[in-house]
Amino acid sequence: MARCGNRLLLAAAVLLLGISGATAEDARVNTIQDIFQHLRTCWKPPPASKARPLDITVVVSFNRSGNILGHPRISYESAEASDNDRLQYRIAVMEALQRCTPLPFTDAMAGAAAGRPFAIQFRSRKTSPPTQERPA
Repeated sequence: MARCGNRLLLAAAVLLLGISGATAEDARVNTIQDIFQHLRTCWKPPPASKARPLDITVVVSFNRSGNILGHPRISYESAEASDNDRLQYRIAVMEALQRCTPLPFTDAMAGAAAGRPFAIQFRSRKTSPPTQERPA
């Protein structure tokens, strides 16, 4: 099972690196809350016909220019998710990151955020069941 999960993560990472993205430039990112809000504006969950709704969290760091530093890492996925659900949501997360980066940091935020890991939650379920967390 771990082997399959590694392949899913690798496929999502390859997708992230292979897509040329557009920058979401609607507002400057000046606070930590702005980082989360900005990334959520790019979030487009897969349609229900492709995957059941689930919650997913990605840990990502940025450099001073607002580009992704290193490789994003999925740290949480809903426990009941199938392999297909996880793959579809991992792809959607990577596409959201691609659409939103580089983040338009203010000078002050660029220095504060550079190199720090952020755990970004993407929720697509109306309500989350009691915690039965399954590490990614």
